[in-house]
Amino acid sequence: MDSLRSLVADTRFWPSNAANTASLLWHLYQSLPAPSARVNWAGFYVASPSDRGELLLGPFMGKVACQVIRVGKGVCGAAAERGETVLVRDVEEFPGHIACDSESRSEIVVPIVVSGKVSGMLQCVGVWMGGGC
Repeated sequence: MDSLRSLVADTRFWPSNAANTASLLWHLYQSLPAPSARVNWAGFYVASPSDRGELLLGPFMGKVACQVIRVGKGVCGAAAERGETVLVRDVEEFPGHIACDSESRSEIVVPIVVSGKVSGMLQCVGVWMGGGC
C-alpha cells in the first residue's frame, strides 16, 4: 500500500493512477508462490461516459481483454449490476461467463462506487480453479 500511495500522491489523473495500480497488483501476484503467481489479468473496466450500460476496458496488465462489456453480462457486468464484489472460483460454473481468455479459471471483481454509482470495476483473473486471486 505504501508503494501505491507514493505513486498516486501527486496526481489526480485517474488513468495514470489506475495503470500504476494494475501494474502493482500484477507484479505483486507474480511475486507470490503458486498458484497465486498464475494471475493472467489485473486491471480496470470503467463505466461508459455515455451511460449506455457498458463497461469499457481501462488500464490493465496481462493478456488481451474484451473492450466492451454490457452491464449484467459476465462477471464484471454482474458485479456492476449488483454493485457488489463477485468472487467466482470456477468460471465454468458462472452462468453467462465471458471468456475473454480461454485460460481464465477464476475471477474476482470489485466495483468502484463514487457518489452511490458504480463508476468502474477492479478485476483480477486467475488461471487456477478455486482461486479468485
